[in-house]
Amino acid sequence: MIMVEQLTRRFGAVAALDGFDLVVPPGTVHGLLGANGAGKTTAIRVLTTLLRPSSGHARVAGHDVARHPERVRARIGLVGQHAAVDEELDGRQNLEMFGRLHHLGTRPARARATELLERFDLPDKPVRQYSGGMRRRLDLAAGLIISPAVLFLDEPTTGLDPRARTEVWSAIRRLVANGTTVLLTTQYLDEADQLADHITVIAAGRTLATGTTDALKRRLGDDHLDVVIRDPLCLTDAAHLLAAFGPVRINKDQRQITLPVRDRVAALTGAARALQDNGIDAADIALRQPTLDEVFLHLTAGSEERTPA
Repeated sequence: MIMVEQLTRRFGAVAALDGFDLVVPPGTVHGLLGANGAGKTTAIRVLTTLLRPSSGHARVAGHDVARHPERVRARIGLVGQHAAVDEELDGRQNLEMFGRLHHLGTRPARARATELLERFDLPDKPVRQYSGGMRRRLDLAAGLIISPAVLFLDEPTTGLDPRARTEVWSAIRRLVANGTTVLLTTQYLDEADQLADHITVIAAGRTLATGTTDALKRRLGDDHLDVVIRDPLCLTDAAHLLAAFGPVRINKDQRQITLPVRDRVAALTGAARALQDNGIDAADIALRQPTLDEVFLHLTAGSEERTPA
């Protein structure tokens, strides 16, 4: 549904996108992750025809964004970082207004507004009385006014509380279940882990890695053993003991020792026995996969944060 090859976008001497590649299959959520200034928002602006690319190729819903921007705009929806709804209008009036802006006509716009209010469980009252989660859901509804093939969500849950974020996540899942393809930019790695079928990590305008969350986590290799030592004075001695099972990393603030392991059972039982035999009390000991946070930090290590273009 989205095909991007060697896309560049320059602002003077600064390359906000510098050979960016992306492939998004239909009916999926694709997460685009990157630090501030990595090029996420610039990529969204190019793919939604708000910016022309400097070079490279990009097709959205079968149409070239540079050669046929009007065809692309007829097939997409966009929900930006900031709410685009009018607080002086109620939910229905906002959606009808967006419908008329998309040339739906009065009756089709009214019918579509009614359908979307019901789908997103939105009250028909002034938007200024909406909660943060309701406003974001109204934003999503406005982005769907023309039933787009592709919906672009640029950091849709920034600033929302956990309950509101969960509400927006549920709404996004329902959209994809109904066939919409979603490209999601986010700085919340747990959000990408929850929603995205595939993830692309971008830094300095270039694609660093693409894959499922599990595939990206496997790039870091082995599972990890986390051991929390009850007595901080025993932390160094515990680390020396556990170094027999793999290279250790110590977090003094959390009294935690982390090490990669290949044989899960042998490492877990061996570490527990070694600590017990030496009179060191473990407050907690657990096996886990690498986290998406660790994958992100590993992939972006050394990339410089730039001012967003």
